[in-house]
Amino acid sequence: MRRLRALAASRFVCGFDGTVLPAEVARLLPAGLGGIILFARNLPDIESAADLIRSARAAAGRRPLVVCLDQEGGRVKRLGPPLLQLPSARILGATGDRELLRAAGRQLGRELGALGFSLNLAPVLDVDTNPQNPVIGDRSFARDPREAARRAVAFGRGLLLGGVACCGKHFPGHGDTRQDSHHELPTLVADHRRLEAVELVPFAAAIRARFPSLMLGHLLVPALDPERPTSLSPAAYRLARRMGHLGALLTDDLEMGAVARSPGVVPAALAALRGGADGALICHHPELVEEAIERATRELVEKTVSERAFSAAARRLAALGSVAKPDKERFLWFSRSHRRRDLERALASLSEVE
Repeated sequence: MRRLRALAASRFVCGFDGTVLPAEVARLLPAGLGGIILFARNLPDIESAADLIRSARAAAGRRPLVVCLDQEGGRVKRLGPPLLQLPSARILGATGDRELLRAAGRQLGRELGALGFSLNLAPVLDVDTNPQNPVIGDRSFARDPREAARRAVAFGRGLLLGGVACCGKHFPGHGDTRQDSHHELPTLVADHRRLEAVELVPFAAAIRARFPSLMLGHLLVPALDPERPTSLSPAAYRLARRMGHLGALLTDDLEMGAVARSPGVVPAALAALRGGADGALICHHPELVEEAIERATRELVEKTVSERAFSAAARRLAALGSVAKPDKERFLWFSRSHRRRDLERALASLSEVE
């Protein structure tokens, strides 16, 4: 039972409040928890970030642990200075300068890696096709699908060169929606031809570039599945695999309103894992992670899910982890380097570009 519970735990990424590990997370880490996700509420400064990550890695032991955050730039950032601060994807992408995008990703990746992060949940691969979209907008690199693809892939490659994994989101495309999935379930009205011509173009490019992970958004896409959100839909996960993605497939936060109200956080987590997700993100309440692990363990014990497939998915998620401990001196070296200063000078001139 302990082995199966550890296997179940390895498929979850947990968020929590505060700058120290809560008791629930301190219990889950040595018991096999796959990863943690950190937000601004956990990261008031660099020192706190390093201390928290160091304690999480110590609790997890010698195995790789996913330590992630959303550090896109612009309005979506979890950690402030002295970490490199980037403008929005819209501003950065408007330059069309892929070398600059790659350099920005690389520098950010180096600094995040030095702090002990293994995964940055960026870049956004959504195409900015709907001016009324309340949640994507300037988080997108472009309105043209091919330009969005080129620019986002350049940034993602930079993160990889810098030493952290990247994650393209929000598959199969959240750009042309009018609702915010943090609060309700958006609908993307697009047939297969439209999806292939617009929404899926950046994801296909990211897959060709061997992005190590993609995140599935909470969207209703009737052309793929008229009943279930993409994050819970076997059809959406099969599509990502058919497109050639070999890495990890993650859910967006399952405490978001789009799925938390119905079917509920824990049922959504189990449905996502059964549907094809490698990692389920529950970003606020560790007690819900504990409940989901218990129910996933029960499914393994009762053999209602395949242990072999479950283990393969756990390995894909673990590939986004690392054993690297925070190294403040290394971070300071990167943050004070000539390369960082040159990059900041180039970025300073972009502040008025829209």
